[in-house]
Amino acid sequence: MKDEIDKYLYDILESIESIYHYLGNKRNFFEYEKNKLLRRAIEREFEIIGEATNRILKLEKDFPIKNAKRIINLRNWVIHGYDKVDDVIIWGIISKDLPKLNKEVKELLGK
Repeated sequence: MKDEIDKYLYDILESIESIYHYLGNKRNFFEYEKNKLLRRAIEREFEIIGEATNRILKLEKDFPIKNAKRIINLRNWVIHGYDKVDDVIIWGIISKDLPKLNKEVKELLGK
């Protein structure tokens, strides 16, 4: 089971790195807001992060990912509430929560 969980953790890490790559070093909210392709790409990466987290919890219910339920809820909101996705909220998650998750996943992978 450890190999499967590591695979999902790598998927999460890859999606985080993709989000950072898409945004570049500039990371400007107004650029993000006006670029539909960028917004959709980042939303897709959040879907992957949420799904990978969900699969980890199915394998190990008490796996130590902080805010796992919030991550899964974000995935569900982006997918099922696609017409209500708020760019400001997504940007806040990118700015505040994603760096913490990045650090946490790296620690879990021993990086």
